[in-house]
Parts: sequence; structure tokens; C-alpha cells
Amino acid sequence: MSAPAPTACVIRFNSFELDLRAGELRKRGIKQRLQGQPLQVLAALLKRPGDLVTREELRAEIWTADTFVDFDHSLHNAIARLREVLGDSAETPRYIETLPRRGYRFIASVEEVQASRIGGENGNKTGDAVVVAPRPKRGGALILTLISCGAIGLAGWAAWQHSYAKSIVVPIRSIAVLPMQNLSADAAQEYFADGMTDQLITELAKIGALRVTSRTSVMRYKGTNKALPQIARELNVDAIVEGSVIRSGQRLRVTAQLLRAPTDQHLWAETYDRDVGDILRLQAEVADAIAQQVRAQLTPMQQSQAHSVNPEAYDAYLKGRLYFVNEFTKPDSLKKTQAYFEEAIQKDPGFALAYAGLADSYVYMAFAGALQRDQAYRSAKDALAKALALDDGIGEAHDTLGLLSSEFDWDWDTADREFNRAIALAPSYSCAHEDRAQFLALTGRRTEALAEIAKVDQLDYGFSAAHTESGTYYELRDYPDLIEASRRGLLLDPKDWPQHYTLGVGYEGTGRLPEAISEYQKAVELSAGDPDPTAALAHAFAVIGKKAEAEKILHDFERKSKSAHVSPYLMATMYASLGDKDRAFEFLEKAYQERSLGLVEDLKADLRIDNLRSDPRFQNLLARVGLADTTFRADNQPIQ
Repeated sequence: MSAPAPTACVIRFNSFELDLRAGELRKRGIKQRLQGQPLQVLAALLKRPGDLVTREELRAEIWTADTFVDFDHSLHNAIARLREVLGDSAETPRYIETLPRRGYRFIASVEEVQASRIGGENGNKTGDAVVVAPRPKRGGALILTLISCGAIGLAGWAAWQHSYAKSIVVPIRSIAVLPMQNLSADAAQEYFADGMTDQLITELAKIGALRVTSRTSVMRYKGTNKALPQIARELNVDAIVEGSVIRSGQRLRVTAQLLRAPTDQHLWAETYDRDVGDILRLQAEVADAIAQQVRAQLTPMQQSQAHSVNPEAYDAYLKGRLYFVNEFTKPDSLKKTQAYFEEAIQKDPGFALAYAGLADSYVYMAFAGALQRDQAYRSAKDALAKALALDDGIGEAHDTLGLLSSEFDWDWDTADREFNRAIALAPSYSCAHEDRAQFLALTGRRTEALAEIAKVDQLDYGFSAAHTESGTYYELRDYPDLIEASRRGLLLDPKDWPQHYTLGVGYEGTGRLPEAISEYQKAVELSAGDPDPTAALAHAFAVIGKKAEAEKILHDFERKSKSAHVSPYLMATMYASLGDKDRAFEFLEKAYQERSLGLVEDLKADLRIDNLRSDPRFQNLLARVGLADTTFRADNQPIQ
């Protein structure tokens, strides 16, 4: 018996879904602003994944003979808009490949969802039957017949897929390392197993031919009973690495295995018996074995300078690293992190990774207000110099140097070079992509910034990626997308005050002041009175005419400044909001002299100081920090 004819069709690729019947593109369930010809071009390409779709075919299907337009210009604009929404680029395409003067090809893997019922009264999906369409070779007519909605019954689809799958070997291009099991008799060794997971991900992230899911994305599967194919679908990966660790004294047994995720097919397994002091070599050996299995290869630049390490130093390093990745926003935890890295260095002065970790702790202690800016800068710079002198191939050290150059030095050329170096050394190191995305947005390179956001979406599904996405749209002053990104972040944690704050900025940027004030108030409450959302609240009160409320907040800041340090930049925003431009520039100059952290980001993006931007004093300040003198509104018109 044939399956019932489907009533809807959705084509999925990565985190996107194209609903052909509704004419909607969604990203993780959120509708994207794409319509008209760009949406039609996407549908045409998705119906023939992997095939060349010629310019003539697109013209015949979308720009009909009785449509009088400049076809070349319209097609160019449609592809450009499509790439912008997808976060794609012509130079390094992930979705749409250009074949010059011929046409375009959709190069990512797709899934088609055919259902007898999709989206009931509450939006729930029932009756889904997912068919994965491997990226085909030539033969567009056949693929078009197969992938068109409702062209063939689901039973026929399954039979075709089964016979087709037998004839091909799908390459492994993406991988996730599940949390390794601690099989030691000592439950206190759990940190060691988690640390092994983290470090193996770091090693695999160096393989350019692989997309490696971040630690924050995989740790939620610790202790899970989910089947591997389900985990793979949720993480959008081709293969899974899982394993176990047994530690007894200074001896270590590690078992690792590689499985093809969709079919749960076993590909490789190995058991390693080592001394703990050989752990760095062991991690590199496991990564190299996996690389061989997936027919990938580390470049000489990406290969570790693995050496023996003092076991006690490695233990301290793992504890410091785990504290850092889990609690890097908390000053007390960062101080513990610093102490662990210093202990690791004391026990093994040649341990490069410990110096890199120590530099991270100094930088984030400054961000959290636990260490003075100048002290943090000097200490981080010294630690990075030692790390890179011992091993210049540590991607995370180059990423931290890029962050230091951007946030502390305002040295944009060095920051750009170091972020690029970090990604070249470890292409799947999500932190480097996150930091580079915000750097690119800050320096006005919108297309590249959105491309980095797309890469982050592939690597990290946690709060760090959510903050990066919101931060990037904030820098770009893209308020509609900022609203959507902040809402997605709040789905991960409804009490995340920075996401309430950026949601408020998005509302204010789109003229929805009452909603903005509500979000600022939530951010103030959840952050226990953090000064930034409080100053934003003062600005919003001033905008809607509640001058007394705004002045009260300003006076509170003035009183606090007599006994404690108060951000001169935030003082400037409140004076600007109340129309006192001279006082605003007085405090902006003070912030510049202090080289306040975060100053340059806000100078380019903060709508609270838009009434200062036409003043020659503001243009002079921008020039002194080395940034371009044009800031754009959400509609891409320059603010004069």
C-alpha cells in the first residue's frame, strides 16, 4: 500500500528549514526575513542539491518572459540577499557555490520532511517521515523528480534511499565527541574524564576537513540514554566519538571508538595504556587515528608539539580549564582558575597550555571586574609570550592575543591577524570564530561577520554562541535580528540578563519603547543592579519624557562615584540622554584616557549616544581609537 500523499513539504539544511507550501524560511524555528525572488531562487536550488542550476533555468522559472527587469542585476541582488540571510559568502561558500557565467549550485546536505500533517493547532509536528538526500552528482532531472514535494510515495522514497545508500560511502565531514565515561573506581576522577573530552575536542578542532562540535554543545549529553543517531541529528554531525577513561594512580587506560552516526555503524576502536605524563601525546595520537579514519590530514602548522607533562601539573591544568569553561563570568571562580593554572606552571614550567590558560583567566578577570585593567593586560601579555615561546601552534593562545589586541590595545591589524591565525591552527575552535565575529562587526565588515556567525551556529549550540550572535547584531545595529537572536538566547536561559538587555536594545532600536523599558527593568532585576542596564533604563526614561526618573538614576551614579569607581562611559550616556553634550564629552574623554573596557564597541553601536555623532568632537574620538567615522542605522543609512 502506498503512503498517503503528503500535505506539506519542508526542506532542511543545517539549522534552516524552507517550507515550500508556506513560502517561509526558518532558522531554528524562527521565520527569516526572506521573500520574493531570493526565496524563489533558494527553492529552485534546493530542489536540485549538488546540481548546477543555470542562469537560463533560473530566468525561465522565476523571471518570466513578460517580466521587464534587468535580469543580471536582479539575479545578483537575489543571490546577495540570500547569502546575507544564510550567513554565506561567495569566496568561501558553505551553501551556494557560484559557477562563473554559468549558474549556481547548492552544496550543503539537505533533508526533506514529508508529512501527512505538519503543524497542528499548537504547532506540533506529527507523522513526520524524514528522508536524507545525499548530495548527488550530475543528473538533475532524476533528482528533481525525487526531491519535488509529493512526487513519489514515502515507500518509494525509502526504497530508493536504501538502494542508493548501498552504492555510495557518505564522507564524514562533521564529528562530535561525547563526554567520556569515568570508569575509575574513584568518582573524584570525573573531572579527569571531562578534561579528556575537552582536550580531545581541542585536538580534533585542528583538522580543517572536519567540523567539530564544541564542548558546550556535547556536555549536555553527559549521562544521556539517547540513541547515537538521535544525538547526531540534534548536533547535525556525520560521526560520533565516544569512549571511557580508567585511571589508577599514574597509569591510564583510554578506550575510544568512532561510529558513523546515522546508521550507528562501528568504524574504528582502540585502547591505549599510558602513563598520565604521556597524556598530551596520547590525545594527539587519538586525534591522528580519527583523522586517518575520516581521510583527513593535519597540516604541519596544525600539528601539536606534544611532549610529556608533569602529571600533577596536568591535573591542576584540567581543574583550571574546567572551572574556566563553566564559570568564566564569576570573579571568585576566575580567581580559582588563576590559582590552578599557576599551580600547573609551578609544577611544570614548560607546560605551554597552562600559560595560555592563565592568560585567559587574567583577561576575563578584567572583564568581570575582578582585576584592574592595566594589571590584567600586563599579566596576560606576559603569560601569552611564554605560551607562544614554548609552542607557537596553540590556537587558543592566538585567539586570546587577538582579544587582547582588540579590547586592550585597540590594535585592529594585530587583532585581525591573530584571530585569523587562531582559526588557521584550529578551524573548529568555536571561541575563535565567536571572537572574530564580534571583531568583524565592530570594524564594519558585515558580510564576513555574518559568515562567522553561520560557522558558530554549526559548532556551538550553547549560551556562549547565543551571546555572540546577539553581540554581533548589536554591533551591526541590526535591531530586528537582534530581537530574534535575544529571544533565542532566552529560550536557553530565561534569566539571562544580558539577553534581556540586548532584547531591550532591539525593541528601542525599532521604536518599541514600552517593551524596551520592560526588558531593561528585567535586566536590572536579574543582574542585581548591574550599571549598564540601569543606565539604559535612564536613557529610555529620558526618551519618553520621564526626565525626573532619568535624573534620579544619574544622581545615584554621581553619589556612588564619590566612594567607588563608576564607568565614565555610562555617565556620558546619561548626560547625552538628558541633552548635556558638554558633560557627555567630558566623561567620554575620561573613558578614553582610562581606556575603559568595552568603550570602542559602544562608540560604534550604542544608540544612547546617537545625538553626539554629528559633533566634531565625536569624530575626533573615533579617529583616535582607529575606527571608521561612519555608523549606520538599522536601515543602513548613515547617521550624520
